[in-house]
Amino acid sequence: MRKSWDEYFMDIAFMVAERSTCSKLHVGCVLVKDNRIISTGYNGSIRGHEHCTDVGCLLNEEGRCIRTIHAEQNAILLALTSSEGSTAYVTHEPCENCTKLLNQAGVKRVVYANSYKNARNSEFMLGINSELFTR
Repeated sequence: MRKSWDEYFMDIAFMVAERSTCSKLHVGCVLVKDNRIISTGYNGSIRGHEHCTDVGCLLNEEGRCIRTIHAEQNAILLALTSSEGSTAYVTHEPCENCTKLLNQAGVKRVVYANSYKNARNSEFMLGINSELFTR
């Protein structure tokens, strides 16, 4: 019997999850429009950064791994290609989650006007030139 579209795309999501580099959880995501795959993503470290499977998970206070970008976020980011090599101008220094997303989207430079207290942000700046803007 032929699988339903939901079964078919969910099977693919589970296959994509096998690429995950987080030791705690393997997640896969498939973005589909009109029964056509737009993008896939799995939870894993941002480009050029160490993977949990190599150096261990980076856990926050709640015991969740924050080294990785979620599968859904990766699928969305990988569907967008126009941000590669761009500069982000931001009123405040990005938090660690936004830094990971900017990095994964291919942003190479972040210029911000106000510092933001964040002890973990430096973990995800590899590959991004970050500078404080002064008038």
